[in-house]
This record gives sequence, C-alpha cells and structure tokens, in this order.
Amino acid sequence: MKIVDMYIYGFGQLENMKIESLQDVQLFYGENEAGKSTIMAFIHGIFFGFPTKQQTELRYEPKHNTKYGGKIRIFLEDQGYVIIERVKGKAAAGDVSVALDNGVLGGEELLKQLLSNIDKGLFQSVFSFNLHGLQNIHQMKSEDIGKFLFSAGTLGSDHLSNAEMELQKELDNRFKPGGKKPFLNEKLFNLHQFNDELKKAMGKNQEYDRLVEQKEAVQKELMHIQESLTLLQESVNKLNEWKKIQSLVVEEKWIETEIHDHKEISFPARGIERFEKLNQLIQPYIAQILSLTERMEKLKKELETIEPNQEILENESDILMVLDKLPLYDQLDFQQKQGEMKLLEYQEKLHSIKEKLHLTLNDDEILLINTNIYMKDQVDSLTRKGKVLKEAKQQLEERFNEEKSTLETLEENVRYAQTQVIPDPERAELETRVAGSNNRKNEEMELKAVQEKIEFYKKAEEQELLQAATIKKQKQSQFFIFGVFFIGLFIYGLATKQLILMIMGGLFVAILGIVFFKSLTQPIKKKMSLPLVELREAEQRLLKELVSPEHLVDSALQAKLALDDRYREELQIQTIKLEQQQQQYEKVIVKFEQWEYDAAIHKGELLEISNKLKIPEYIAASYLLEAFQFIDQYKSIARERQLLLGNLNNLKIEQDKIVDRYRFLTNRFLPEKDLDMRTSAPLVRTILKDEHERSIQSKEKHAKLLEMTTDLEQLKKEHQHIENEVKQLLYTANAENENEFYELGEYAEKQAKQLERLKDLQKQLKYSSINKVERDSYLLITDCDERISEVNNTINSLQSRQSRLQEQYASLKHELQILEEGGLYSELLHQFKQKKYELEEDAKEWSVYRLAQDILAQTIEKYKNIHLPKMLSKAEEFLFFLTDGNYQKILLRKSGTGFLIERKDHTIFEANELSQATTEQVYVSIRLALAITLFEKYHFPIIIDDSFVNFDAKRTRKIMELLKQLKQNQILFFTCHTHLLEYFQQDNILYLHNGAIQTIS
Repeated sequence: MKIVDMYIYGFGQLENMKIESLQDVQLFYGENEAGKSTIMAFIHGIFFGFPTKQQTELRYEPKHNTKYGGKIRIFLEDQGYVIIERVKGKAAAGDVSVALDNGVLGGEELLKQLLSNIDKGLFQSVFSFNLHGLQNIHQMKSEDIGKFLFSAGTLGSDHLSNAEMELQKELDNRFKPGGKKPFLNEKLFNLHQFNDELKKAMGKNQEYDRLVEQKEAVQKELMHIQESLTLLQESVNKLNEWKKIQSLVVEEKWIETEIHDHKEISFPARGIERFEKLNQLIQPYIAQILSLTERMEKLKKELETIEPNQEILENESDILMVLDKLPLYDQLDFQQKQGEMKLLEYQEKLHSIKEKLHLTLNDDEILLINTNIYMKDQVDSLTRKGKVLKEAKQQLEERFNEEKSTLETLEENVRYAQTQVIPDPERAELETRVAGSNNRKNEEMELKAVQEKIEFYKKAEEQELLQAATIKKQKQSQFFIFGVFFIGLFIYGLATKQLILMIMGGLFVAILGIVFFKSLTQPIKKKMSLPLVELREAEQRLLKELVSPEHLVDSALQAKLALDDRYREELQIQTIKLEQQQQQYEKVIVKFEQWEYDAAIHKGELLEISNKLKIPEYIAASYLLEAFQFIDQYKSIARERQLLLGNLNNLKIEQDKIVDRYRFLTNRFLPEKDLDMRTSAPLVRTILKDEHERSIQSKEKHAKLLEMTTDLEQLKKEHQHIENEVKQLLYTANAENENEFYELGEYAEKQAKQLERLKDLQKQLKYSSINKVERDSYLLITDCDERISEVNNTINSLQSRQSRLQEQYASLKHELQILEEGGLYSELLHQFKQKKYELEEDAKEWSVYRLAQDILAQTIEKYKNIHLPKMLSKAEEFLFFLTDGNYQKILLRKSGTGFLIERKDHTIFEANELSQATTEQVYVSIRLALAITLFEKYHFPIIIDDSFVNFDAKRTRKIMELLKQLKQNQILFFTCHTHLLEYFQQDNILYLHNGAIQTIS
C-alpha cells in the first residue's frame, strides 16, 4: 500500500490542506505545533475511525465550524487506486465511504477488507514508530529490558510483556503454594476448621436424621395431593367453559354440514362488479380508433409535398469535407511561407557553426564525421579526465604546500625540545644525589602504612558500635515478645481463676521488666581505643620529620628529574612525528610524478581524437566537448533542412488536391460554373442547409406517422383484450349468457355468507381452552352440572387430607427447629456449604487466569519455534548493518522470554548489559524486521515520529540508509530537527508551517 494524496477538510488546526504526490520515502519537517502529530492522527483516523468521546485519545475536532474529516487516496497492487473518505456523521467513529477504480463503492466493511482486518492497535504497534518505544527502554529496569525486546518482536510493543506480568500478578494475589496472605489460601484454612466442627456436631444428629426422613415423606405426599387437586380443578374449569361454548359448537357443526351438501360452482371473485366495469370501457376505445385513422390519412398527404433532393444529401459528407478543408488550404499556404523562412534560418545557423569551428569542409564531408554514441562517450571521458587532471594538480600543489609547512614546523619543534633536555652528565649527577634519599622514601612509606591502620581501626570501631546496637535492639524485641506472652498468661489465669498461672505470669513479667530497664540504661562499651591513640602519635611524629629542610631539597631534585623525563618523552614523540611527516612529503612528490605521466597520455589521446573530428589541436585541448557538440548540431540541422525541403513539396501537392476536388463539386451542383472558392462556398452551404431542413421535416412526419400507426395497433389490441376478458368471465362462471351469469353470482354470494359465518364461529372458538378433538367428546355428555358436582366432591376429600398432612408437616418442622437451635448443626452445615461454594467460585476464577497464562505460554513457544527465527534472521541482518558488524547475532533464551546478543568476538551479552544506544539499535532492528517479515503481506506505510533523535551522527546516518533500503514499504518520516534534512532529497521533503504545506526546490 502507498499513500498517494491526502485532502484534510478539517482536523485540529489543519483546514482545507492538500498533500499530493507523496514519495516512497517522504519527510515531513516542521517546528513544534506545525501539524506533524495532527497529520499522523489524521491517517490513523481515516483508516480506523475517529476516537470516541469516551476514549482518552485526542479527537482533533476543528474549532472554526469546518467540516470534520477528510480523504486519502492510496494505491494497492491488486486493486489500483482507492479513495477513502471519512467525515463526522451518525457513527461515533465517523461515516466512511470507499471508492475503487473499477467503480465499486462501499463502507466500513470494504475498508476492513482492504486493510486485511488489521485494527488500529496492531497497526500502531507494528507500523508506527515514535519516541515512546525508545523511552520505554530508558525508563525500564535492567532485568525487564530482555522481556520488553521479546514483546516488541511479537506484537511490536510491550503488550505481551505487560499481559504476562499482569496474569502472574493476578495468580499470586489469589493463591500461592504454602502461602497465607492470598485469599484462596485463607479460605482453604477456614474451610478445614469448619469441617472439623461439623464432624463434631454430626455425632449428636441421629434423632435429627429420623425427623428429616418423616418430614420428606409428608412433603412428597403433599406434593402428590397438590398435583391431583390441580388436575381436578382444570377438569372443573373446562366443564364450565363447555357450558359457555356448547351452542357455538353446535352451530359450527350445522354450517359445516350445509356447506358440505352445496353443489360446487366456480364463480370469479367480484364477478358482477368486474363484468359491469368492462362493459363501460368498450365504447371509448371504438371512438378513439376512428379518430386516429382520419388523422393518419391527412399526414400521408402532407408527406408527398416535402420530399428532399436525395442526390445532394447522399453527397453531403463529400461536400462538407471539401468545405471544411478550405481553412486547411489557407493554413497550408501559411505553413509553406513559414517553411521557406525556416529554410533561410537553417542556412544561417549552418554558416555560423562553420565560422565558430573554422572548418573548410563541405556539408557532405561534415556529415561523414563520426559522432556516434561511442565517439561521444570518448569525448566525455577525455573531457572529464582533463578536468580531473586539472583538479588533481591543484590538490597536489595545495597538499605539497601543507606537507612542506608541517615538516618545517616539526623540525622547529624537535630543535626546541632538544634545548629543554638536561645534558647527560648533569642528569647523572642529579640521579646520584637522589639515590641517597632512600631513607626519606622509607619514612613516606611508613607514614602511609600508619594512616591505613588508623583508617582500619576507625572502620572496625564503627562496625562494633553498629553491631552492639543491633544486638541490643534484638534483645529488646525478645523481651517485648516474652513480656506480651507472660502478660497474656497472667490475664488468662485471672479470667479462669487459676492462681498458679497468675503467679507465674506476674513473676516473669516483673523479672523481664527489671532486665529490660537495665538493658536500656546500660551504655555500649567502646573497645580498641588505646591502639588508635598510639597510631595517631606515630602519624604526628612522621609528619614532623617529612617537613624538615633536607626532605624539601630531595623533593625539589626529584621534581627536576621528573620534568626532564617529560621533556625527553616529548622529544621522542616529536622525533617520531618528524619521521612520519618526511614519509608523507615523499609520497606527495611520487604522486606529482604520476600526474605528469597521466597528463602526457591524455595529450596523446586528445591529438588522436582531434584528427578523427577534423578540428585543430588547440581547439581540442580546451573546447573538445563544445566542438563535438557543434559538429553534432551541424549534422542535425543539415538533416532537418533536407526534411523541410521534402515537406514544402508535399504542402504544394495537398493544396492542388483541395482545389481540384472543390471545383468538381461546385460545377456539379451550382448553376454558375468556375466561381472563386471564397465566393461560391456560402452558396453551397445554403443549398445544403435547405435540403437538410427538408430531410429533417420529412423524417419528423414519418416518425409521427409511425407513432400514430403504433398507437392505432395498441388501441385495437386493448379493445380486443377487454372483449376477451368479458368472454373469460362468462367461461369461468360456466354461463351461456349475461342473465345466467347474474343468477350464478347470487348463488355464490349465499355460499360466501355461510363461509363468513363459519369463520366468525371458528374465530370465537379459537380462544377456548377446549380444543377441537376434545369438543367431540364433550358433545357426548348428557348432564354437565352432575359431572361438575362429582368432581367437586373429590376435590373436597383431597383438601381435607391435605390439611391434616400440613399440620403434621408443621409439627415435624418445629421439632427439627428445636434440635437445630440446640446443636448448631444446621448453621454449621449452611456456613460450610456457603464457604465451600465461595471457594469453588474463586478456584474457577483462578483456573481461568491459569488457563490464560498457559495459552499465552503455548502461543509464545509456538511463535518462538515457527515464526520468530525468520524475523530474527532479518533483525540480525539489520543489526549487523547498523553497528558496522560489531554485533552479529540475536539469540533466544532456552527458556522464558528475552534475547541474548552476540558480539563479533563471540561474547554473549544479555539485553540489560548493552549500552543504551546499542539497546535502542536492537529495538529498531527488531521492529523493522517484524514489519517486513511476519507482516510482509501487509505492505502498509511505516510511520516514524522523531524516533532517532538520541542517536549520534554516525548512528543516524546508518539508520537513514537502512530505511531507504526498505523498498516494499512506504516511509513517512516526521521530524522537527534540521540536521536530519541532509539525508533526504528536496523532492522528498514537505515543510509544515502554521498548518500549511511548503515545498522548497
């Protein structure tokens, strides 16, 4: 897919903006708030819909009542050009319309089909780059960087990593093996406690079980009686219903018998009405047929008076063609005069070129000069070689001056360094004096050792104090725990009135209180103070000895020797640089010699080609390319002159043809012969126009006559159709004449009324609870009231039995209630089942998260084994290119998620061990590889929003080169940084300024 054009009606600050002819690699440059993010949001909005008001994304609705939305024209390889338009409408995401090149129109469904059903989130994760992805790496803990890169390699973002962590967090909140805080662990513990209490109460529940069995038996018998009462009551209701509908059922049976005995007739529906209406329509048709026949006779007489001259009309095309060629005759005359002027111009140009080249050759000799492509390539090559030699000479001269200047500077530096070095005899004397000061060095070493011991004792003392304070706090915590225990023991003894426990608790509390008070008031003892004092005294003594005058003199001698060492080192460095510069100077001289050799060869080649082109050597030396172009131009003009002479001859022949054809036609159709073309042309046009008008009038009247003939035939057909319908009605009713037809109509009307009454009865009986089959059985009942009385007696007997059982059920229920209140079994059983049910529900919820985690893990494993290797191969190729081969492979961990990176020396790094810039390069490589491998069939544009602003110049250049190699995806790059413009051609840059597009060529 390639985005070709965009037209923004109104979107944020952008109004009526057209962006046309987008390139395969397109840069949008603009300062902050110029509209870059708005254009990106516009592309997402047109493809996937505007954000709703409930979403957190910006909607970019215009502020000045402009139409909200716009359209994008894209190119698809299999569909051609497609226009997608989305504007604010009834739908929350906007009303969308899609138009294909082949005329197919559609809406949201067609758009999803064109976008291969990819949603907005997946598109932004895979094909949209922004600074957020790299910032995630900056803000992430080191141990999470590998997981983030793996997630970016699957979905293009950190959604997978977040989902995995969220699932694990939900599972840990619900259950942990051996845990206590997760609520499933707590509920399991509580359920075990309830189960123990329930078992104790069950032993006291034998009487309870017997009463429960009796209660269930009584309850079953009550249910059976209730079912019988329901059936009997339904029987009574149906008998009462039968008393109401009995007369209607009898009447229905009678009408059905009558209808069955009637003879069958087939009389058409609304037959009488239709028969009378057809009789009224026949007379008007007869009158119309007579009138139309008279008008047709009159029109035939008019046609005989306006017949046109067919000979003129048959030659109309030839006449018009000749008349239309009259302006061509004038044009040909004008072209002939222009050609003659052009011929003079060509001759002047040829003369001018001969003078510039100082050639004494004629046209035929010049045309024989070889100016083919090979000769032109030789001329271009020699011209470029001459320029290169000239530039090379200038560069060699500049470099010779630079190298000579540098050589003189280094020689001066060596001479200066030699003057700063101490002579060898003087340096030997200084080294002898310094060698006698070894005792001073021993004192300095002793001072350093004493100071290190002081530092060690200070740290040991601080550590001892800290350890003593920690032990003291631990003891206080133990005293507090024992104190709480013995206080509890004392309170328990007091509550249960056990004197021994009270005495033990009070005694131990008193003892612990005394010990705890002493531990608070006892100070922490310091040790190791005496050795530290002795070491400080030794330090002061050594410092006094080191500041003596003898020690200061020795230090000055050592400093002088150290300075001389630096001067000698500088002299050695300058000497090495001088030798290297001499080598560079000699290389420049060698290159000068090579240039002189190349220049001699070039001069010989120039002499050879000047002989071939037949031009002087001095012109070939300075203006070879211009001379070749003049010769080639001369040959081209000479050929054009020959063509022009041929064209002038053809123009003369065309003019003669037009004159001969025109005179032939005018002599044939005009009374006057051999008239001038401009005088006779209007007369010919007038005659042709008159005959044409006669022809038009004749055609119109013939057409009208044909129309009237058609109307007459139609009227006759309609008249015949009505007569056929009358005959059809008589035939359908099986009647011989009109009177018999009316008698059959009355009989059919009587049958229709009986059918209507039957339908009315059936409509009334339709809502009865007694169906048609049951009605036949109820017709056999002789006395309905007696049957109702028998059923009511049976109902009264069952109701009496029901009352007695209900009293027994209430008594059993009361006894069970007494047992339940005394033993708490029912309450414990209810609580146990309730907590068991809650545990099962929570376990189901835990299993859902566990199943989701397993499915996610299986999906990741399948992805790692099947799809990920292809993507990693391409990502390794990109990373190798971006890092100039320093990092060569991206390896998967054997278990879990994350990547390992292999350097060119085969050292393996985890993702968090890489530098920040290298981690970002890995992330970019994975994202680009994901877009062009796993999503290779979706050639969507890759949209990048200032994702590489933290790269240095070298990394930025490499990533830009990589983007230009991605040929199958269009690149849309948005930036506000001017240093990125140098990587794009001007044709590929669009400048955004105050909501408008500017192009700079």
